[in-house]
Amino acid sequence: MTAISQNSPTATARMFPNGTDSRFSPTPKPRVPEHRLTLKEVLDELVTDQLVAKTDAEQTLAGSRMERSELHPLVVIANKKLHHLRSPQQVLSLEILTEWLAGKAELPYLRIDPLKLDIAAVERLLPFISFEYAARYQILPIAADETRVVFATTEPWLTDWQSVLRQTLRRDIERVIANPLDVNRYQMEFYGVSRSVRGALKGAAEPVSAILNFEQLLELGRRGELSADERPIVQIVDWLLQYAFSQRASDIHLEPRREQGYIRFRIDGVLNAIYQLPPSVMSAVTSRIKILGRMDVAEKRRPQDGRIKTRTPAGREIELRLSTMPTVFGEKCVLRIFDPDTAVKSFGQLGFAPAEEAAWRTMIARPHGIVLVTGPTGSGKTTTLYTTLKQLAAPEVNVCTVEDPIEMVAPELNQMQIQPAIDLGFAQGIRTLLRQDPDIIMVGEIRDLETAQMAVQAALTGHLVLSTLHTNDAASAITRLLDLGVPYYLIQNVLIGVMAQRLVRTLCTHCKGAEQIDEVLWGALVRPWPIPKPATIGAPKGCPECRNTGYLGRVGLYELLTVTPGLRRLFRSEMDEETLRRGAFEQGMRPLRVGAALQIAAGLTTFEEVVQILPPLTE
Repeated sequence: MTAISQNSPTATARMFPNGTDSRFSPTPKPRVPEHRLTLKEVLDELVTDQLVAKTDAEQTLAGSRMERSELHPLVVIANKKLHHLRSPQQVLSLEILTEWLAGKAELPYLRIDPLKLDIAAVERLLPFISFEYAARYQILPIAADETRVVFATTEPWLTDWQSVLRQTLRRDIERVIANPLDVNRYQMEFYGVSRSVRGALKGAAEPVSAILNFEQLLELGRRGELSADERPIVQIVDWLLQYAFSQRASDIHLEPRREQGYIRFRIDGVLNAIYQLPPSVMSAVTSRIKILGRMDVAEKRRPQDGRIKTRTPAGREIELRLSTMPTVFGEKCVLRIFDPDTAVKSFGQLGFAPAEEAAWRTMIARPHGIVLVTGPTGSGKTTTLYTTLKQLAAPEVNVCTVEDPIEMVAPELNQMQIQPAIDLGFAQGIRTLLRQDPDIIMVGEIRDLETAQMAVQAALTGHLVLSTLHTNDAASAITRLLDLGVPYYLIQNVLIGVMAQRLVRTLCTHCKGAEQIDEVLWGALVRPWPIPKPATIGAPKGCPECRNTGYLGRVGLYELLTVTPGLRRLFRSEMDEETLRRGAFEQGMRPLRVGAALQIAAGLTTFEEVVQILPPLTE
């Protein structure tokens, strides 16, 4: 957004005694002299408003004098975890205290969501407001248009800066109250990234020909490419990765364009625009990432793959899978983020119903055969397989994998990455693993007949093989194997079962509401399965925790086809897929839509989310 509007969901509306909505209205004249907030002043007001007990206030003040803390008064109080005097079960968090302060100052309260800010518009203001000035007055520009600039502040009684910046920027100044930690954090980040970008542009090297920028516009006198080792570029990449981790991103997209390169994060399956960089800076950032991923920096004509292992600010290890692709304006780079913590989740945490978990455990407990996981890209197949392998791995079991690429390194597994450049493909990898005395083999993907034949051979020789296929549902996995050229009688002998899966966003537990169920949609979803209709279902509302989307996190939907003797008799070289699907339903398989209905009935997701990932309900 270029500015926060009157109806912006990022602000919390407050009705003040005069009966008007003061959100982003002209700042009222302060009723107290110009001064910085003190801890005693804040505690006295909290006691007066019956939010804090007097004894708690006195202890907090005495403790602060001993510690000589330089933190903002609200942060000091929040760190004490005092209980709300009128609601003893509630702790006075920093957000609650910040909203209270906004009410006292008769200013709007705002929880800063960096994904909702137009950082490019904000960044244009930073050269006019030094970091030292912003830090002194605890202010941060968060929105701007042609006539006004909105500043977040933590000091409602410091107002001298308003007249100075009104003259400097030649625009109206409006204020909102924000969390002191957020203001400090984004001051550091916005100014730091802006300073790094400007420093990178100043340090541009001599012009270098861009091999792959087919649409490059030659402008005489412009500087050329930047070095990936320059300190500003290093700082930008470090910020980018930490920012992605903090925002729970699953993918980072670096997309070059002629005028400005775009950075986007995929969060809960949805892409969000994050930042813009000049083309030369974007190219240098991509090169820096390629260096970290041990990729060939000079090679820009061909796609490349790489990986990075790093730590989050909290100390957790994170793995990133890198992929570059030549485009019209340069190299596009995508970083897929794998959090190892997801691989240690239980099947229930992944969204398995008890019956589904029992059926899946029965499949993977077999000593030999093939188990397949199917679904489109991004449906969670890798997470399911790694979770399964973690559960199967034991000191007495040799678990080996052949992958392209290795997406998460696990010490319990013996993992091999295929190398097409030296003719090491999936089929050759399986052939090698068969000589390594394996008990369980995981094949990253069955893509061709040779790989399928080797997987079948491994299963026939007494190994459990887990792999993935790209099909829409469980039944179509069998026809896919037939299309690849695997004889139906071999599929009959080795296939244990198939699981198809999808991911849907889950409702935010902090704000979700309830609504009456649409009986027509429910009937279309569950027909002809007798699933009890709930009285109400969950509804998205929106809050700061979920960035006002109403959704937070994702959960899996599953369809398990267990190959029974009755189904094996249906396998034919000219098999009818619909006949097989009906036979599987008769044998107890529940389709994806039934799993979706159960998640809706449990209040975890919505019809809107489900219809985006399932076939049309009229089919």
